[in-house]
Amino acid sequence: MALAGLVVLLALVPLAFVAASTVSTGWDEARRLLLRPRVGELLANTVRLVLGAVTASAVIGTAAAWLVERTDLPARRVWTALLGAPLAVPAFVNSYGWVSLTPRVEGYGGAVLICTLSYFPLVFLPVAATLRGLDPALEETAASLGLGRWRVLRRVVLPQLRPALLGGSLLVSLHLLAEFGALQMLRFPTFTTAIYDQYRSSFNGPAATALAAVLVLLCLLLLVGEQRARGDRRLARVGSGATRATVRHRLHRWTTPALAAATALGVLSLGVPVASLGFWLLTGSPTSFPVAALASATAMTLGLAAGAAAVTVLAALPVAYLAVRYPRLATVLLERGTYTANALPGIVVALALVTVAIRWVQPAYQSAGLLVMAYVIMFLPRGVVSARAALAQAPPLLDDVSASLGTSSLQTFRRVTLPLIAPGLASGAALVFIAASTELTATLLLSPIGTRTLATAFWSSSSSVAYGEAAPYAALMILVSIPATYLLTRQARRFARA
Repeated sequence: MALAGLVVLLALVPLAFVAASTVSTGWDEARRLLLRPRVGELLANTVRLVLGAVTASAVIGTAAAWLVERTDLPARRVWTALLGAPLAVPAFVNSYGWVSLTPRVEGYGGAVLICTLSYFPLVFLPVAATLRGLDPALEETAASLGLGRWRVLRRVVLPQLRPALLGGSLLVSLHLLAEFGALQMLRFPTFTTAIYDQYRSSFNGPAATALAAVLVLLCLLLLVGEQRARGDRRLARVGSGATRATVRHRLHRWTTPALAAATALGVLSLGVPVASLGFWLLTGSPTSFPVAALASATAMTLGLAAGAAAVTVLAALPVAYLAVRYPRLATVLLERGTYTANALPGIVVALALVTVAIRWVQPAYQSAGLLVMAYVIMFLPRGVVSARAALAQAPPLLDDVSASLGTSSLQTFRRVTLPLIAPGLASGAALVFIAASTELTATLLLSPIGTRTLATAFWSSSSSVAYGEAAPYAALMILVSIPATYLLTRQARRFARA
């Protein structure tokens, strides 16, 4: 409990920074800053974006998971990998790919399209893994009682998909609240882009902090809504159910349309940005690549992302363990507390850590450790969601049996629980690695002087419309993320069969 509490306190540092800054501003000034037409416009844009992109991601991710896992779609393993691969393409690189080809994607429609194409795998992967792990006996029993195919889907399958669907949708929502690079390129203003503009142009701390406070409130609403929708139903079972494979629905005449839909999704989410990068690499790049700069940025990116992934998973584990094994108000509040910073832009998290470092921990200022800490705070929900999903599928009965044999709690966790949840933890680490290797705003502010990652090097070129110069860094970001994305899809399949 104490360890989980320390993790949550760390995650709440940005929230405390926003709260303290808001209080110091004063109620009258805060009200003046918030009750402006511009704030209403930003709120409408942010809410519209979240509603549109989350709905589209949930529908597309669930439909794609059902198509791959529950039908006789040809080459299902290939489609699983391809539909998870867009996670390897950062949202701002996706926007770069589209915008560099046509400016017609700018605005709300383009923002919903590109954010959906970038984040629907966060729904697809957990829903697909859950579908693979469902006990087919439940559906067969429902069918034997006279329920038709659609009623079985609605009354038996969908309730079991609810934790994965809601968890994935929550991650998409939080990413959208904090998204900056993609929306800046698409010229669609939200709270995050406005906060960045306030800090960069006028250094107006009170105005930016007031906007960040609204983001925190939106985050809290999302967390409460997800908690109520998820409920407290337990889904763990002993064993993997029936050993036979689930009977897949035959597509028959719908095979060609299904393949066309899957192909279109793959082309839009992966083909367009990759083709755009290829075009700029061939036609717009300098005569000679800056090999030394590329190698240095790649090494720095790999080191920071690997460190962030390891620390984040270790920090997420005690929080998820308490939330699953001891579900009561205190543990639920602890778990919810880890999500708040994820809704804040990276620049707010970075400024909070800079303030703390300068005032109380000066040796940490301008250090790689402080940057890794920012990654941990921002991406802790990815680790918590993955660890929680894994623990929810690990039966507590096995812990009780181990304890009855005289095994200590630590040994039980190491020998019984950890092997069961290891695939889930690996998935969480892969998610954090992908996010950290492509993080932009916090890295711009916190990276030590002279340090460049692939994301910051890419941004410095793309922001000056030097698409050819930015292309090698974007291509390397994708290459760096591919192994983690492959591990994510591979571990998801192993976890579902466990």
